[in-house]
Amino acid sequence: MNQFKKYPLFVFAFMISLISCNTGNQKPDVSNIHVELKFRRFEKDFFAIDTNNLTVSIQQLDSAYPHFTSDFINKLMGLNIVDTTKSFQAIKQFLHDYRPMLDSITLIEKDLATAKDEIQEALKLTKYYFPSYKLPEEFITYVGPMDVYLNTTIGGQTELITTNALCTGLELRLGEHSSFYNSMQGQQLYPQYMSKKFNPSSISVGCMKSLIDDVFPLKRHQNTLLAIMVEQGRKMYLLDLLLPDKSEEIKFGYSSAQLKAAYYNEAFIWNYFIENKLLFEEDLMKIKSFISDGPFTNEFGFDSPSYLSLFMGKQLIKKYMEKFPKTSLQELFSMDADKILSGSQYKPH
Repeated sequence: MNQFKKYPLFVFAFMISLISCNTGNQKPDVSNIHVELKFRRFEKDFFAIDTNNLTVSIQQLDSAYPHFTSDFINKLMGLNIVDTTKSFQAIKQFLHDYRPMLDSITLIEKDLATAKDEIQEALKLTKYYFPSYKLPEEFITYVGPMDVYLNTTIGGQTELITTNALCTGLELRLGEHSSFYNSMQGQQLYPQYMSKKFNPSSISVGCMKSLIDDVFPLKRHQNTLLAIMVEQGRKMYLLDLLLPDKSEEIKFGYSSAQLKAAYYNEAFIWNYFIENKLLFEEDLMKIKSFISDGPFTNEFGFDSPSYLSLFMGKQLIKKYMEKFPKTSLQELFSMDADKILSGSQYKPH
């Protein structure tokens, strides 16, 4: 098995400075852009409904959250509200079972206020880069079933975007040390490599990943490792533009050690892809470990992070944009992967 190379101590300070630089893009002045994001607490209103009169209660909830209530009940809870007998019983059971989780949210109230401010600032930058895009008007928090884990093209999460809101499921944002995740049932659902990411500091990142997928939806199936890396890389590059002050560890879902290892082994990873003819490989089984989450990448051993397509893709895009800084985001996202590869002349050392 290939092992990641250990980086010597004398490069440690260099690595810290390199990682803290993020993209190197200068944050534009958005002080004149006004964004008013309404903070809504669906979980508080949902758990306060009258279970003795659910028909009226849900109608009132739907009136208060007209675009979200049906999505929550039908899609997140997986219920058919037309079949009221079974659905109402399931709702009552959910409210009973998840009451302790609602109570634990008091521990992250300050984090939620911070997340709201981060998202609002990111939406100003979204308006700056995409003036015609209709911004979400609300930030909605909720508590949903723990086994609901959503996927974007650049990672799994609990955040989603609806008609007019960015939403986050707090059941998976209570902090990696929460007893809900470290219980036997929690570990069966989410092993530690996943639950270590369930921190409230990731809320703004998850929300903006959902928004980026809305701005640039995947138009065609990506077959090769190169195409997947380019698609993910430009979205991670855009994520840096929208959340320039957020750490790369949180954006990638890596630990500090994993991020340092990825930077130090960048050339090693790229050479492995080249030598094993993986860039244009379409067999999913041969590239799966590079494009998915896990405790590490099998081919590179226990010291490596997973989901290396996110990291390598962004490095490739950064190199291209360094060579062609006048490329607009629309041009970047419409460009063929082969053109980006050849234009970047990406050859990490």
